[in-house]
Amino acid sequence: MDARAAAGVVASLVDDAIALHAKVREMDLAPVVRAAEEIRRASAAGGKLLVFGNGGSAADAQHFAAELVGRFERERVAMAAVALTTDTSVLTSVGNDYGFAQVFVRQIDALGRAGDVACGISTSGASANVLAALERAKARGLVTVALTGRDGGAIGRTADIHVNVPSNSAARVQEVHRTLIHAICKLVEMASE
Repeated sequence: MDARAAAGVVASLVDDAIALHAKVREMDLAPVVRAAEEIRRASAAGGKLLVFGNGGSAADAQHFAAELVGRFERERVAMAAVALTTDTSVLTSVGNDYGFAQVFVRQIDALGRAGDVACGISTSGASANVLAALERAKARGLVTVALTGRDGGAIGRTADIHVNVPSNSAARVQEVHRTLIHAICKLVEMASE
C-alpha cells in the first residue's frame, strides 16, 4: 500500500470515529450523567466503583479506575475504584477453580458492598462473565452500570443504568467508550469541588 492509500485508510477511520461520536452526541446523554452521579454518591458515602470487562474493555476498566484513584484533570481527594481485570493471580485461580464466567462474580462477592457501583463494559453486550457479575452485583445491592455496543444485549437490559454506543464495530465502540468514561470522570470531579 502506498503512502497516499494508507493516509486514506487513516482518514476513513477518523471519519468513522467522528460520525459515531456525533451520533452518540445526539442521543439521550442522561445515562452518562446518572452514572457519574452514582459514582460520586458512592464515593461520598465511603463506597467504591468496581469496573470490569474483557480485552480492550479490560483496558478501559483499568483506565477508568486510574482516572478516579489518581486524578482526571485536577487535584482532588482520591476516589476508591478497582478494576477487577488487573490481579492475574485472582483471575487465573478463579478461572481455574470456578470457570472464566466467574472471574468477576467472585470479586464482586469479595469486594462489593450495597451502595457501591459495579460497571461492566462490553462492546458486544453479550460477555457472559460481565453479565454474571452485573447480575450478582444487583442481587447484592450494588448500583449497576453497563457500557455497551451494538444494541446493548442482555448486559444492557440487566443494568440499572445503560450507556449504549450503537455500533457493530468493537474498535469504534471502544473509542466512544473512552470519551464517555472521560465525560463521567469530568462530571465526578466537578461534583467533588
